Amino acid sequence: MKIAIYGGAFNPVHNEHVNIVNAAIDALGLDKVIIVPTNVSPHKGGELSVRGRDRLEMCRLAFTDKRTEISDCEIKRGGISYSYVTCRRFRKLYPNDELYFIIGGDMLSSFRYWKEPEEILKCVTLAVCARENAKDISSSVRSFSSYFKKSVVDFGYVGKDVSSTKVRALAALGEDISDYVPEPTAKYILSKGLYLLPEARGVKKYLTAERWRHTVRVAVCAASHARLAGVYEYDALMAAALHDCAKYLGSDASELKGFAFPENVPSPVMHQYTGAYVAEHTFGIKDKNVLNAVRYHTSGRENMSPLEKLIFLSDMLEEGRDFEGVDELRKLFEKDLDVCLLAALEHQIAYLKGNSKPIYPLTERAYRYLKEQKY
Repeated sequence: MKIAIYGGAFNPVHNEHVNIVNAAIDALGLDKVIIVPTNVSPHKGGELSVRGRDRLEMCRLAFTDKRTEISDCEIKRGGISYSYVTCRRFRKLYPNDELYFIIGGDMLSSFRYWKEPEEILKCVTLAVCARENAKDISSSVRSFSSYFKKSVVDFGYVGKDVSSTKVRALAALGEDISDYVPEPTAKYILSKGLYLLPEARGVKKYLTAERWRHTVRVAVCAASHARLAGVYEYDALMAAALHDCAKYLGSDASELKGFAFPENVPSPVMHQYTGAYVAEHTFGIKDKNVLNAVRYHTSGRENMSPLEKLIFLSDMLEEGRDFEGVDELRKLFEKDLDVCLLAALEHQIAYLKGNSKPIYPLTERAYRYLKEQKY
């Protein structure tokens, strides 16, 4: 038989996972694909997560082809899930069969840093497909083959722009995920309230429809960059959801009773301070790091925390923003948080000067601080 192993967190499983399996079955003539949700992935951390049995059930609901099988071997084994252990297990179970291990082409460049990569290659042949942002994986294949002296099989599928991170961010804010996950899985997530952050969803009634859409995009952007920033996904989502929560509250709003309005704050900046107050006193947020990310998301400040930097940049660079230079800033955001922040502050100050608008002192100090750090 021809059998493929497809491992991953599946947190949650989404349409592209299913499409990849279907493409591999068709291209390689597979008799079976074994879907193996990890217990704890060695390459991931800080994500919103759910119990292993929920991820198993979501996979059972998503993969309906009779040639697919869901394995709980890694979840039962516990601890960190290493692919070499799983590959070795299935090689023993299927000693005379053709075994493939399905991975994204983007993983080829880092495969040598996996635990026991040579052991994996003793057990299986890698079957790879391209991600949406790297349609041509030929150079990665050549580099891999040169290093390991092994061939891989490119089964010709090019993925679409869907990620578990985006699905989690949408689900966290109570948004519709039916475009991204199989219908039975979407219903399961909704019925169980998986990933949902009730406090974050409550922000919606304080915002216009347009501002809520912006907030959702900021949350997706922040979650997507959380690992680069070294920030827990939960904190990123909470701060993103709350960052504009007081934008439309008047000074006489009951939610602002007891708030001391600071002096000499430009109107576009004030909502960061009122937002932090509302986040704490209305939404019950006590985490100072999350509150500070809300408090300085418009102005920035000196010596910002990673979460503060993340929310400042996500607010400025979410996919709905359209201004000259935004694409260049987004490229920096993918690589280095501090380099991007310095460039973003420089852009913001230049914009304010060019439009004869006041520059809030905290913004100027944030820029000078980073400049002195030589980022």
